Amino acid sequence: MNILIVKLSAIGDVVHTLPSLTALRTLYPHAHISWVVEESAADIITNHPHLDRVIISYRKRWIKSLKELRSLKKTMREIRFLIKTVKDRRYDLAIDFHGLFKSAIIVYLSRARRKMGYDSMQELSGLFYNEKIYEDMGKHAVDRYLDVVRHLGGKEGNPEFIIQIEKDNQRKVESLLQAKRIDINAPFVAINPVAFWETKLWQDEKFARLADRIIGELGTPVVFTGGAGEKSIERIQSSMVNPSINLEGQTSLKDLACLYRLAALLVTTDSGPMHIAAAMGTPIVALFGPTDPVRTGPYGRGHRVICKDMECSPCFRKHCDSVRCMRDITVEEVWEAVKKKIKGRSK
Repeated sequence: MNILIVKLSAIGDVVHTLPSLTALRTLYPHAHISWVVEESAADIITNHPHLDRVIISYRKRWIKSLKELRSLKKTMREIRFLIKTVKDRRYDLAIDFHGLFKSAIIVYLSRARRKMGYDSMQELSGLFYNEKIYEDMGKHAVDRYLDVVRHLGGKEGNPEFIIQIEKDNQRKVESLLQAKRIDINAPFVAINPVAFWETKLWQDEKFARLADRIIGELGTPVVFTGGAGEKSIERIQSSMVNPSINLEGQTSLKDLACLYRLAALLVTTDSGPMHIAAAMGTPIVALFGPTDPVRTGPYGRGHRVICKDMECSPCFRKHCDSVRCMRDITVEEVWEAVKKKIKGRSK
């Protein structure tokens, strides 16, 4: 039995698909399972115990190369290699968990006997499948993806998130924290203030005031996380009274998973790091505005989602003139949620 999973990105979506991988392995214990993923999220599934092969797509780099007419020979060679790799096994089943043209075309190129996807014509993806299932958008993404395995005959069970953290990740994270004089055996709060959509962002000054209260009133260190080049963390720290730690751009996705596993709490926007923390079982206080926490909130128990009940929300818009859904979230209500989580943890 040869199975191909196609879930290219983003980070949170790949994390949401992890329980389906485990469920597939349970259903087909002797199958060879491959996963096509984009470079930015590949670290999440590298060395996964239920995967036999990870096939990496460099789609974003290829698009940039083609637009700029640079490194064209190398780009075309890499694209051909990806197609060749996808075709080098005779797949019995290819599953498109993504549901867009870019993923559906990979399923089609796989020449799988069963090409499975959701009953949708989004970006004409439905044209490439010979087996379709209903997608219940009222469910959380994790449960929607598990519906595919249920369709195949998989049994109900507790969703299992596996991110294979290596010893090198643990050593690196411990070294980073110790260099910043953070006791890894004592509680600290991680804050992820960044997100890809501008409409998901909370104001820098509010993060600064919140972090100062966590440090000053709870006596708990604060560690900021973010991707390389995120200037918002520097702006936040410049507005703070108390010293905090900035690990911007210093952690891989697996390093981040290890860091969050050590944290007492993560305060975050709706973002990929939020889903990594949820997968690691870390309590979360999540700030939601334009998106729907029912569909893509932190999965599991013990989390707190703060959002405003507005007529226009969720709008799923990446740009908005007012962004009231995020701006109306106050420091006080986030502080109360954080304080309750931290004090509840210490009992």
